[in-house]
Amino acid sequence: MPIIQAVDRALRILDLFHEQTRELKISEISAQMQLHKSTVHSLLKTLQLHGYIEQNPDTGQYRLGIKLIERGQLLLQGFDIRTVARPFLQQLSDDTGQTTHLVIIEGAHGVYIDKVEGAKAPIRYSRIGRSIPLHSSACGKILAAFMPSDQLLGLLESYPFNSHTPHTIQSREQFLQALEQVHQEGIAYDREENEPGVRCAAAPIRNHAGEVTAAISISTTVSHVDEAALDQLGLQLRQVAASISRQLGYTS
Repeated sequence: MPIIQAVDRALRILDLFHEQTRELKISEISAQMQLHKSTVHSLLKTLQLHGYIEQNPDTGQYRLGIKLIERGQLLLQGFDIRTVARPFLQQLSDDTGQTTHLVIIEGAHGVYIDKVEGAKAPIRYSRIGRSIPLHSSACGKILAAFMPSDQLLGLLESYPFNSHTPHTIQSREQFLQALEQVHQEGIAYDREENEPGVRCAAAPIRNHAGEVTAAISISTTVSHVDEAALDQLGLQLRQVAASISRQLGYTS
């Protein structure tokens, strides 16, 4: 299939912006794209005209535009699972005071598609649209544990086991061992593996065909919840995940 060069270049410019790079000078974009500044300027002006890129009036640097939020919200509204799960996320957060999340898999990462901030344990690092590693997050472990084995092994061939805390799983062997336990128990934990001071539990959500299409998690802080309390939250979470699955047509 032929690729339209201008469209390809415009999309690659959007991909240059991420968590660590929120704004870029035109010279930086030109260097990373290996394109002349005049070409980059034309692409940026086109993206800017349609609201996908905007220019910071104070610095002159470019950043992602508001149109991406609008399109992102439209996409999220199309996720039936988000509509179904939302009341359960809210109720679980209200009952426990903890932060709840809904996560799906995207490539080699999990992605938050919904969140309810807990009154007792606000979790600042998570937000809708942000990606999370599979090996160091409770939701990531759930999504990996119930993935078809050939798909998982293919993913792990080039998977980077980056260390986020001293508790992070650091090898394929450790990860596979942890996933086997998750698969048996139907629940996963993150004990300060992704963020210091934060503990999480996650459970799988299944669709009408029995496939795990998402994970629901409850996140709290070490200062508020000890190991025994986390286990109890995990059991409660598993019941909520089962209720969401039934709403999606799953019958065990």
